[in-house]
Amino acid sequence: MPTSYMDYTKPNISYFSDVNRNRLNTRNADNYINRLGRDVLNTLGEVSLLDIYLSSKKVVEPHYHQNAAELVYCISGSAVVSLINPFINKVSNIPIKPGQVANIPQGWWHWEIASEDRTHLLAIFDAPYPEYIFGSDILTKTPVEVLAHTYCLDPVQLKKILAPLKNETIVIGPTDECVQTQHSRNNETSYYNHGYYPYSTQQPYYSNGRY
Repeated sequence: MPTSYMDYTKPNISYFSDVNRNRLNTRNADNYINRLGRDVLNTLGEVSLLDIYLSSKKVVEPHYHQNAAELVYCISGSAVVSLINPFINKVSNIPIKPGQVANIPQGWWHWEIASEDRTHLLAIFDAPYPEYIFGSDILTKTPVEVLAHTYCLDPVQLKKILAPLKNETIVIGPTDECVQTQHSRNNETSYYNHGYYPYSTQQPYYSNGRY
């Protein structure tokens, strides 16, 4: 169906775009996200997408889209898509491999973790410009005093804990600086050495109790 806003007789209409030339976020050479929206392809209609490249254990940080549902398709590699069902307050961990998808309803808190290097995901949205609220922004933009008071936390310690975020939106984590610090310390109690990344062996949880 033709998009109602578009006059297809005008000379400036476009049917082609190179997603590789429209970068949304870069962590490093192996971890980055490209995007496609109506602003760069004006015949696109009510959809948009993110082209996501991740190395092993890299995370598209917890976030939600208040105006769009998201369908995550695995092109190569593998990943675990995790989401919180707000109706039953449970986490679903959904492993996906090439050709498989995970669907995230609009407004649900979720994140993606790559299970291997050279993982390539395609996230498709039912909105031309998906909105984002990231976990790092919630942590850094909410006053420390409010978090400390609400959850009965030590504000001094909390401020110290959150300092490595540098008041930045992370998008793809952990940061390279964090990984280098952990490696240099050779900390045997680090999350990487003690199973913080458990999802690759878990089956997805569904509310009907079936796999």
